[in-house]
Amino acid sequence: METSFLKLIEYSIKEHWHLPSLTDYEGAEHNYKDVARWIEKLHILFEEGGIRPGDKVALCSRNTSNWGIAFLATLTYGAVAVPILNEFKPDTIHHIINHSGARLLFVGKSVWDNIDHESMPALDGIIAMADYSVISSRNPVLSETTTRLETLFSTQHPGELRIEDIHYRTEEPEELAMINYTSGTTSSPKGVMLPYRSMWSNLRYALDQMGYTPGEKLVSILTMAHMYGLAFEFIYPFASGIHIYFLQKMPSPKILGEVFADIRPHLIVAVPLIIEKIIKSRVLPQLEKFHIKLMLKMPIIGGKIRHKIKRQILDAFGGRFKLLAVGGAALNKEVEAFLHSVKFPYTVGYGMTECGPAIAFDHWQTFRPTSCGRAVDRMEIRIDSPDPFKQVGEILTKGMNVMDGYYNNPEASNTVLSPDGWLHTGDLGVLDPDGYLYIKGRSKSLILGPSGQNIYPEEIEDLLNAQPYIAESLVIEREGKLVALVYPDAEAMKQNKISREALLKIIHETRKQINQQIPAYSQIARIEIHDEEFEKTPKRSIKRFLYQ
Repeated sequence: METSFLKLIEYSIKEHWHLPSLTDYEGAEHNYKDVARWIEKLHILFEEGGIRPGDKVALCSRNTSNWGIAFLATLTYGAVAVPILNEFKPDTIHHIINHSGARLLFVGKSVWDNIDHESMPALDGIIAMADYSVISSRNPVLSETTTRLETLFSTQHPGELRIEDIHYRTEEPEELAMINYTSGTTSSPKGVMLPYRSMWSNLRYALDQMGYTPGEKLVSILTMAHMYGLAFEFIYPFASGIHIYFLQKMPSPKILGEVFADIRPHLIVAVPLIIEKIIKSRVLPQLEKFHIKLMLKMPIIGGKIRHKIKRQILDAFGGRFKLLAVGGAALNKEVEAFLHSVKFPYTVGYGMTECGPAIAFDHWQTFRPTSCGRAVDRMEIRIDSPDPFKQVGEILTKGMNVMDGYYNNPEASNTVLSPDGWLHTGDLGVLDPDGYLYIKGRSKSLILGPSGQNIYPEEIEDLLNAQPYIAESLVIEREGKLVALVYPDAEAMKQNKISREALLKIIHETRKQINQQIPAYSQIARIEIHDEEFEKTPKRSIKRFLYQ
């Protein structure tokens, strides 16, 4: 079994040389051999420009083929990749560049328009992601090299680049591959140091468990600057000979519907918010019709209707995918129960940037609803409680995927990594006797009830989010009482001609209904309408600390 991450990348390029690899949707398309050629060109640019193995190279733009190529070129050259979210504010981008000590920055136009080279004194140069031209440089050789890049490449590879010319280095397992800055729901970004053993272990698990066939298609929805999108919508598909399409627009349900219908992907990796929006707007309204509810209770007719509904959801996602893999947050319980009832091929995983990212996952056929799977290969999970099966405790994990710590931040590293290697996730959960993990919430968002009872706001939010005119919600504590902030679903209101006054009445009724379903200590005292979408992290978790 190949134990080198970079050799798995090399193998895929050689094995799938003539297959399509990376495509900007409605834009440029690259075969695997084109990717190989650009990697060689960027290696020349790095070498001539004085970038040495071990130097940091930052990438900050929306997802494009060129982002993927620059990332692979950085790692195969021996430099350390520093992906940065293009949604970050300019001050945060400056801070990450300076904190990581990056020497080069590949940047998208919208980011470049707002950042300032002078605020990043250690940078040798800034390269446009769109065409790899140098847009700002303190190193004249760098600018000069880009003008001669074709000539230098032709000198090294007369004729054309051949499969037998591709030889990437073999990395050391503990060698640093990348520094990924988290965008936490609770704090400022910390640089997660991911060694190659973590990159390899995550990739190996996906290759062993997820089963892709070369030439199949995937639409990249999640940002590659976040570990979940990078690992499962770029690295794993690329290493499998897959054709990856990068969206050039924000992935709204409408745009995704059109793109899925056009490309008909074979695997969909997404965060719950995207899935729930598509299902809530397209499928659930039809189920509310009384006669369908009645018929679902009749076994024979129910089976036929279920099959029809399943077909309808499959079609909403393009009609031919084998698996819908959900991660980044919990799936709404009502949506999940519904998907399970129609035997829909979905599974929910659990991970975090600090594990590059996989911690738990399971195949959809053996997956248990409301869980997020079992520990992935080479990882262990433990619950820090006297009775891990019944009593909620912090989720701890240990194994090959775990980071080396936070870059230049030993204090934060020591807070989450125990001396014996267990990582404190900050999440709360229980295990069942077969090792399936059930998440209850974030330890930081836990609210203590009047007599010390544990209140998990996420569970109340789940009930609220299942209501027809609520797009999302946040439960917070004010003066000892629970207040729910709700952001209305404007689209659903418009569709059903619901006025704001009518919405207030519906929400008042909603509060009464939900309070009947939950213990007295976790009752909602008040619901307030929040007119703007809550600010979120890239994996679409609400930044709770902004609203406490």
